[in-house]
Amino acid sequence: MLRLTSPFSLSFSSISNPNLPSSFPRPSLYLPNSTSQTSSLRINTLPPLSSSISSSVNQTTPISQMEDSLLLYSRAYWVSESVIAWNIDVQNGVCYLLSSKNASLSISNSQIQGEDLKIKLQEDKAGLSANVVEKFPHIRGYRTFNLPSGLDVKSLLKSQLAVAIYDSDEKCRNCTGLQLPGVLDELFSYNGPLGALFSEEAVSLYLWAPTAQSVCAYIYKHPSGDDPIEIVPLEEEHGVWRTKGPTSWEGCYYVYEVCVYHPSTSRVEKCYANDPYARGLSSDGRRTFLLNLDSDELKPDGWDNLANEKPILHSFSDISIYELHIRDFSANDLSVLPEFRGGYLAFTLPDSTGVLHLKKLSSAGITHVHLLPTFHFAGVDDQKENWRNVDTSILESFPPDSDQQQALITAVQNFDGYNWGYNPVLWGVPKGSYASIPNGPNRTIEFRKMVQALNHIGLRVVLDTVYNHLQGNGPFDEHSVLDKIVPGYYLRRNTDGFIENSTCMNNTASEHFMVERLILDDLVHWAVNYKIDGFRFDLMGHIMKSTMLNAKNALHRLAKEKDGVDGSNIYIYGEGWDFGEVAKNGRGINASQFNLSGTQIGSFNDRIRDSMLGGSPFGNILQQGFVTGLLLQPNGHDHGTEANMKSMLAASMDQIQIGMAGNLQEFVLTNSKGEEVKGSEVLTYGGTPVAFASSPIETVNYVSAHDNETLFDIVSIKTPMDIGVAERCRINYLATSVIALSQGIPFFHSGDEILRSKSLDRDSYNSGDWFNRLDFTYNSNNWGVGLPPREKNEKSWSLIQPRLADPSFRPQRIDILATMDNFLNLLRIRYSSPLFRLRTANAIQQRVRFHNTGPSLAYGVIVMSIEDGHDGFPGLSQLDPTYSFIVVIVNASPQEVSFVSPSMQSRSLQLHPIQEMSSDDLVKSSKYEAASGCFSVPRRTTAVFVEPRKI
Repeated sequence: MLRLTSPFSLSFSSISNPNLPSSFPRPSLYLPNSTSQTSSLRINTLPPLSSSISSSVNQTTPISQMEDSLLLYSRAYWVSESVIAWNIDVQNGVCYLLSSKNASLSISNSQIQGEDLKIKLQEDKAGLSANVVEKFPHIRGYRTFNLPSGLDVKSLLKSQLAVAIYDSDEKCRNCTGLQLPGVLDELFSYNGPLGALFSEEAVSLYLWAPTAQSVCAYIYKHPSGDDPIEIVPLEEEHGVWRTKGPTSWEGCYYVYEVCVYHPSTSRVEKCYANDPYARGLSSDGRRTFLLNLDSDELKPDGWDNLANEKPILHSFSDISIYELHIRDFSANDLSVLPEFRGGYLAFTLPDSTGVLHLKKLSSAGITHVHLLPTFHFAGVDDQKENWRNVDTSILESFPPDSDQQQALITAVQNFDGYNWGYNPVLWGVPKGSYASIPNGPNRTIEFRKMVQALNHIGLRVVLDTVYNHLQGNGPFDEHSVLDKIVPGYYLRRNTDGFIENSTCMNNTASEHFMVERLILDDLVHWAVNYKIDGFRFDLMGHIMKSTMLNAKNALHRLAKEKDGVDGSNIYIYGEGWDFGEVAKNGRGINASQFNLSGTQIGSFNDRIRDSMLGGSPFGNILQQGFVTGLLLQPNGHDHGTEANMKSMLAASMDQIQIGMAGNLQEFVLTNSKGEEVKGSEVLTYGGTPVAFASSPIETVNYVSAHDNETLFDIVSIKTPMDIGVAERCRINYLATSVIALSQGIPFFHSGDEILRSKSLDRDSYNSGDWFNRLDFTYNSNNWGVGLPPREKNEKSWSLIQPRLADPSFRPQRIDILATMDNFLNLLRIRYSSPLFRLRTANAIQQRVRFHNTGPSLAYGVIVMSIEDGHDGFPGLSQLDPTYSFIVVIVNASPQEVSFVSPSMQSRSLQLHPIQEMSSDDLVKSSKYEAASGCFSVPRRTTAVFVEPRKI
């Protein structure tokens, strides 16, 4: 999505619609040829089909007061071939279905005119069937109306439709349009070919558009300008429009003209759209490029053998993820050729500073690079010559707390080369702005080279998918595709018929058969044609659980022999937040955190993030947590009494420990009150259970992501003003240490390891290269480059300004290098023992223990042990050939702590060899005394002690 917020905290369920960014690319009229046919199209002056339209015109308002607007609403549902549902009391009236092929329905003086057919419906007192209620739970209780048999329903669905209640005097008492996904799914669900298919004899086109009255394909020789070389009418069979053309079409471009009734205008419109199954595009995104992905000319050397060269992955538990934006990676890297900076090919340069950095991460243990959206999205022109930029020398001339930088950046933010990309237009085409040449096949070739290069340095590739919403809607928006081809089907609508926008824009409806099919086909396309190794789902909770399970199954069925990829190694995970119209299964069982338990699909663990850092992204930014000084080093924010702070910190420690144990619902912990409780019985401040996973691979642990402030920035806000920058650097390292050494999947935002700053910007989705800069030379962390953009940060400027102005907040190169070294060591420790990567809930329950628990706990200290078995002894099996016992002690306090554990007396524990060799003198000073079982750990340090096996 256009990233307005963070991966949401538990409290997000009460938020229905985050504020939409104020600036979007201005929609323009979308024509196949801008010099022709303007007379046949009209600009839409009616209200947009959006949930922002008030429902103040309700079903009890007298019809005389709302006649002009009634047909803009679609409050009835055609749920199956013979059944219409409507929340209306017929009383003594009669219900009719009305249709008009040319959309001539109108209402005046309580009379409806313009219908071609008027069909009497019979109310069915039995109500909706169970299968309909399962598919549409939000209309349970609606009244049911049966259609007479023998109707040509398929033809009717191509018309303007309405249902109306007539009184005995033939006056219309109420009227509304219909929502059609139910009957479309029943009559037109389709599993055959879609998109462009290439053979030795022909190029064939297939388009699913069952409500269209006609479809033509405009074929062009070039990506822009000129007249079409052909205008080809398509023929329909069971809702699918198709045509066959010569092989010379390959390498050409095309646009569909779809003549269809559109509910947002109440008119039959000529809509011009790309192919939803497009695999290539023109640079302006307005024409579909006929691209044969099987062509050898599009394959880098060795491409077909890449499946055999993938980095080895024994288990999903071995995964660790590094989240990266393609442009961030190299836009400012002077070791990259200027024409490659910010694009796919920057990943193919083996000696660039960025690639050398990735090699260090890969060697230490990172297994997957998660790339922010790489499909065709709005907000960035693919043609670089159209970009506007600000002279960096001017930006560098301003003070670190000036508001001038953000003013200059925001003036061009919709015209530069930067956006995160959570505003999808077409899911199946690589974004052209990251290619050296956006027209033609280059974006495909270069994307493949990027994947291949990353695989060759030991990194698998995850794509960030955004199937929960689309940028455009309606018949004229240049970013609208699906809503032009089957209006009202792909986008989820509320009970008034307006598009749901709880994800910020144009929510999609995966509960509809062909929406799910498009999602599954797209995933398989990326896996097979680009050999992608994993998928992260944006706002996954807005997708149905069944869709996610079908997606996992479709991917895991892929095999090297027939598909060229091993689908069993493709990992999927996402944001399982439960809010908006889908909350509490409002549209069916959705893919939210708790619903996904047992599926082997990962969900982001916001609990461990909030407990570590304090509060949530929607609370007071000064609220402290476990690592940011709660109770132990207050920042002046009112956290209540000392007793209250102790209670908060103890609760946070319980939540973190559950997270470190894989966030398992069944994991048993002695909590801070001395009670034995399961993970599902440990509650957050919102009263929701902390644990949602039944397997460690179902939880993705993190403390920072692209959303919200970077880890270093949030630490700099939440910690007291008077502590030194060295202490903030240690807190940054401490937070990553908990993630790195927890059971489950660790996830790191790019730059966590080098103190990355965005100058305290909480939402940098459109803040340009200036605020999003990464420096892999380690000379700067980008702190203090001006006040962050006003739109999302102004309310916090009073907190931000004094911090940016204070030079003591800025880390030096020595701080960045020390943090990087500690981070790499944490990864090496994780991969030094399989005990940090246990594969089952049972193994974690048997082997993982927490020792500083109960009412006498030492605040700010977490002590975790992991036990292995011994060959030849009953009980636990042996997993680790090197270590038989591991102890992890996390000291978040600003002083050294000593912790005595009688249960760990007389063990042969020693500081992990990697930490013994560390350049961090504090880590190296950690000690264990066998006689007393006493551990001593310096301030803000995570120490790992191991018991080597006796040979």
